[in-house]
Amino acid sequence: MDIKGATAIVTGGASGLGGATAERLAAAGAKVAIFDLNAELGEGHAKAIGGKFFKVDVTSEEEVERALEEAEGLDGKASILVNCAGIGPPGKVISRDGAAIPLKDFARIVNVNLFGTFNMLSKFAARLHTVPTESEERGVIINTASVAAFDGQIGQAAYSASKSGIVGMTLPIARELARYGIRVMTIAPGIFLTPLLMTLPKEAQDSLGKQVPFPSRLGQPSEFALMVESIIVNPMLNGEVIRLDGAIRMAPK
Repeated sequence: MDIKGATAIVTGGASGLGGATAERLAAAGAKVAIFDLNAELGEGHAKAIGGKFFKVDVTSEEEVERALEEAEGLDGKASILVNCAGIGPPGKVISRDGAAIPLKDFARIVNVNLFGTFNMLSKFAARLHTVPTESEERGVIINTASVAAFDGQIGQAAYSASKSGIVGMTLPIARELARYGIRVMTIAPGIFLTPLLMTLPKEAQDSLGKQVPFPSRLGQPSEFALMVESIIVNPMLNGEVIRLDGAIRMAPK
C-alpha cells in the first residue's frame, strides 16, 4: 500500500510508540489523524506533524464512531489504522496483605487494551470494506501487543491477558477481512523507551537495556514506527504477529 496521500489513524498517537508512528507516517506523506485522550499532547503533536487531533476514548463505541466520521469528513476515509492506545499498571493476583486483586482493576486493563483495540478495528473495517478501489488492497490494520503476551512477568496477569487476546485475534480477523482486501497485523514490542520508562533514572534504563541480547539497549519508538511502515508497504505481511524485541525473553520478574 502506498502511504503517500493515504489517510491514517493512529490511536495513542500523542506520544510514545504511537507518537513516533504518527510522525513517520506524516513524513511519508500520509494525512494523519491522532486519536488520544491527552488533548494537550495530542493537539501539540498533531500541529507539529501537520495532522489532526481527535479526543477519543477507544473503549467508547459512540466516541469512536463520532471521531471516525469527523476524521473522514476532513481527510477522506482512512485506509490505515495503527492501534497503539493502551495501559499497563502492574497488579499481582494476591496483594501483600493477602487480598485478591479487585476484578475492576483486571477488567480495566483488558477493557482498554483488548476491547479498545477491537472496538477501533471493527468500526474502522466496517467503514472501509465497501469502499471502491482500483487495487486489490483496501487497507491495513496494525495492532500493538507485547512480548508480555508470551513472556508475562509476575504482576502482569491482566496486561499479559489483554495482549495475548490481541495476538489471538490477529489471524481469525485477518482471514475474515481478506475477502475485502484488508490486511491485519500485530507487532509485539519488547522493552522500548516510552514516556513511562523515560521517567526512570538513567541507571535503571541502562539496566533494563542490558537485558536485551542485541542490540543491548532499549528500543527506540522510531524503530517501532519503522516496522509499522514496513508492514504497510509490504502486501505479503498479513495475519502474523512480529516480535520486535532484540531477542529478549522476559524473566519471571
